[in-house]
Order: sequence, then C-alpha cells, then structure tokens
Amino acid sequence: MTSTATTPWDAKTLAGWAEPHLAAVEAALSRWVGVDAPVLLGDAMRYAVLDGGKRLRPLLVLAANEAVGGNAHAALRAACATELIHAYSLVHDDLPCMDNDVLRRGKPTVHVKFGEADALLAGDALQALAFELLAPEGDEVPAAMQALLCRLLARAAGSQGMAGGQAIDLASVGIALNETQLREMHRLKTGALLQGSVEMGAACGTVSPAALAALRDYGAAIGLAFQVVDDILDVTADSQTLGKTAGKDAAADKPTYVSLLGLDGARAQASQLLADAIAALNKSGLADTAALHALAHMVVDRDR
Repeated sequence: MTSTATTPWDAKTLAGWAEPHLAAVEAALSRWVGVDAPVLLGDAMRYAVLDGGKRLRPLLVLAANEAVGGNAHAALRAACATELIHAYSLVHDDLPCMDNDVLRRGKPTVHVKFGEADALLAGDALQALAFELLAPEGDEVPAAMQALLCRLLARAAGSQGMAGGQAIDLASVGIALNETQLREMHRLKTGALLQGSVEMGAACGTVSPAALAALRDYGAAIGLAFQVVDDILDVTADSQTLGKTAGKDAAADKPTYVSLLGLDGARAQASQLLADAIAALNKSGLADTAALHALAHMVVDRDR
C-alpha cells in the first residue's frame, strides 16, 4: 500500500497496512526467538516477546524502509531486532531491583512467572539475539549495512540511549526535575529506541542527508511524544486497559510530564510534538511517508 503525506490515513487504513507487516514480524519472531535455547530459558524468552505488545518499533522500521525504498530482508531483521531490545528492556525494568512490577501486557511479568534469575538471563539472551539477527550469513544484507544497523541499535540501547535514560530515571526518584532535565531523561530512556527504529529503517535503503535529518527529527518527536502520552495514561487509565500497573509513577514518586506540567499541559505537549513530527515528514521530501504520518497519530491518540 503506497500513499503520500498529503493523503492522511484513517485508523482503518493504517490497520490494513500494518496487518501483513505485523504477520511477517510475528512469524519471524516465532521462528527465531528461543530456538535451540535450554527449555526454561527458551520459554521465558518466548513469553517475553510473543503474543503481546503494540509492535510500534518494528512498524516504524518497516514504514521508514518503505519511505526510502530499502532492502526488505534487512528491514524485517531490523524490525525484529528492535522488538527484541524493547522486550529485553521490559523484562529487566520489571525486576525487583528496578521498577518491581508484577503486570505487563496483561500478564504476570517474566520474573513473577519464571523467577528473577531466569528473567535476567532471558533479557540477556534477547539482547544478544537482536544483534545476531542483524548479521546473517549470506548476501541478502550487505556487510556494510549489517555494521550500520548494529551500530545504530547499540547506540539506541546503550549508555547513550535507553540504558543511560534508565540510569537517570532510577537516580531521579523523589527529585524535582525541570522540564529540560525530564526531556533529556526521556529522550534517552524511551525516545532513543523509537528514533533508532526510524533510523534503522532508513539505513536499509539510500536516503539524502536532508531526508535523513528530517527522519531523525520525526523519530525524536514521536519518541518523546510516546513518553508524554505514557505519563498521561498512567494517571487517566486503569491497569486493565493499560495491561500494566497504573499509577505506579506517582506511587514511586517519579518525575513525569503530568507532575511537572499538569494534565492539560502534558496533553498540549503531546499535541505539539505530533505537529513537530508531521512537520519533519513534510520537510523530508520523501514521497511515501503516509505510514509514518499515521503511526505518529497512533502514538498520540492511543489509549494504552
């Protein structure tokens, strides 16, 4: 399905575009996750990844790849790799030494079901598998592309991205952050992997420097918007709707956009970030950005 940013998609059209892509991602994850692992470890890995989640990061990879007319084989692997990194981060975040959460995607968290040790190992194994997927044997993904994809994912997941943001988050409990500090924390913790997913999709093809800069700006805007909406939902939705424990940030005395800006201010921030994302797409000069456009709206308009 091909369209342009001048003909925005409604939710039904987005769902129609996403359906075959999600089916391909689910089939690939089912083939690759937990294969040849010791039984209990494999079960924990599959429990963490399969049959749950919005799969936003894979969809961003695939939409960005379509926008640049890239390598579909590389993009599918990159899409699955971003989901594995996301899943591993959730497994570790939920551990008692981190957020100590017992509910994720409407199910007991991995450490509740399998124990802390196997949850830790499952997260480690998922992270390793993500990079293995990006470096397949054969010539369907060129070596230079493999290296670039690995570098982008490592940067998004490591100390300059998700792990660094989590470290700041843990150190910020009970501390009043200003908006600049809060933005930086969430740019790393949540935004880096979402922005990295867009960059990885673009890296599967050829794109001009100006278009790549625009895609990065788009990814940065929706990455932050996702966290702002998460903060809003944490105080406006219930645990059953969210599939995870509602109200946990306030209970843990963590700084959020709602605690800093108020509910109306946080909603205004999300709307501005959506506008920034769409403006970036319009600057990209790419013809086929309708899926990215629709995904940005999905990030802000979601209810879980």
